[in-house]
Amino acid sequence: MTNEHNLDPEIHEDEDDEEYESLADYHRIAALHYSQAAKHHSLAADADDQGHEEARNSHVFLAYRHKLVANQYAEMAVIESDELTDDDSDEIHAA
Repeated sequence: MTNEHNLDPEIHEDEDDEEYESLADYHRIAALHYSQAAKHHSLAADADDQGHEEARNSHVFLAYRHKLVANQYAEMAVIESDELTDDDSDEIHAA
């Protein structure tokens, strides 16, 4: 593979990424990731109790990653909700 292939942005594009997710989907995905974060925090606590430092650190990292993703989806839900609210209020004022 040449540098030309590495720099071409179209190679890494995925058509499925452009599917629209609904506001409800954003909330569901955020909830799923928050749930996964909680699970990994519990597993990290168990590993710490058993003196498994490597397992604890792995679960802490995974918990943190799930929390970050959950926050992103929660933010998208709020932004999308605000956009819907703004559109609705504009229509009310126009009437």
